[in-house]
Amino acid sequence: MKKILITGALGQIGSELVLKLREEYGKDNVIATDIRETDSPVVTEGIFELLNVMDYEKMLELAKKYEVDTIMHLAALLSATAEAKPLLAWNLNMGGLVNALEVARECNLQFFTPSSIGAFGPSTPKDQTPQDTIQRPTTMYGVNKVAGELLCDYYYEKFGVDTRGVRFPGLISYVAPPGGGTTDYAVEIYYEAWKNGRYTSYIAEGTYMDMMYMPDALQAIVDLMEADPTKLKHRNAFNVTAMSFEPEQIAASIKKVIPGFEMDYHVDPVRQTIANSWPNSIDATAAKEEWGFHATYDLDKMTEDMLEKLKVKLG
Repeated sequence: MKKILITGALGQIGSELVLKLREEYGKDNVIATDIRETDSPVVTEGIFELLNVMDYEKMLELAKKYEVDTIMHLAALLSATAEAKPLLAWNLNMGGLVNALEVARECNLQFFTPSSIGAFGPSTPKDQTPQDTIQRPTTMYGVNKVAGELLCDYYYEKFGVDTRGVRFPGLISYVAPPGGGTTDYAVEIYYEAWKNGRYTSYIAEGTYMDMMYMPDALQAIVDLMEADPTKLKHRNAFNVTAMSFEPEQIAASIKKVIPGFEMDYHVDPVRQTIANSWPNSIDATAAKEEWGFHATYDLDKMTEDMLEKLKVKLG
């Protein structure tokens, strides 16, 4: 990677990935795009262009204008939002992906897009879910992700596009606010811990889900994109993980820092159904063996850092 175009740059991953890549590759070598402008450093402290990912011609124009060698396609509707607007999710998530892949094919670019544990379903093995296993998701978001994994494989096999991707678990970050994902409770809980000293979880007690702190997720993207392509047997949709916990465990971790913190439950049936269809934990052996993936944050280390950063952010 030397010059990188990023779609969905103001989303949960993009808002931090852009800043990391600008530090590593230089401000003039990272072109951030999104459908809107804000006062975020993503917009104000580097190259930024307005882009609707449904506009193939504009995406192609930007790739050629800036002579990029890599495209990172992050624009998508997340799980809970996709269930509320399934047709919009299909059109945006798949239409945007096809456009980005076509730009990569046309310009001979390296390509990254994230998949998700949402690509698994109720019939997938729940514990230590293998890299290669049955994928029959029951959500529109999951259907999009499975189709996207296959499409990226197709563009590699058919056209030789250097496609790469990971299956992210729930991502936890203090930078971007929750964006309509099922695992958002694990972000909201930290905000509420400082604001109100309590949190009402929409995910039921005893529901394990795989999670990862954003710094580990960002490093995984960079490491995969810089990896020797001859060592990538799977290439797309590598399982990656850092920790697996239930709501009461994250609450217990917060209490070590904020002893008076309290949590109760008011379960959201839509998001709980989605959570029940996902794995409890996943096996990241393939990512470790093929490109050296590793995570540095466990639950308590993440909690300490999240609360420290949010204390500053929230004043």
